[in-house]
Amino acid sequence: MARDGNRRPPLNCPVCNQRLALTRLSCPACDTELSGGFATCEFCVMSNEDRDVLRVFLASRGNMKELERHLGVSYPTARARFDALLAKIGIDRPAAVATPNRVELMEQVARGEIDIDEALKRLDANQ
Repeated sequence: MARDGNRRPPLNCPVCNQRLALTRLSCPACDTELSGGFATCEFCVMSNEDRDVLRVFLASRGNMKELERHLGVSYPTARARFDALLAKIGIDRPAAVATPNRVELMEQVARGEIDIDEALKRLDANQ
């Protein structure tokens, strides 16, 4: 079996959709295995695209306009993407910022981040 550094393990159970627990670690060099209960990294839930967004944000020392240019989107969309990333890693944002507008929701649908049903639920909740 080929090892691919870009593959990520599933985060949720395919049967019940609950968060999976990290219980086994192995060394590819010597085949040593450790089993038990391990804490997962809060950044493990991030996609490669999320990591890229965070990397650009950090490299620009928190300059949201630079992130906007990198993503090629409007400032509100860049801000919404960053806020979604923060929420994904468990950093809450103020409720006033948490409400995405229609354009942002459609962009999330286009990127495959949410499905149409979820977008409609969010629109209904914001009215």
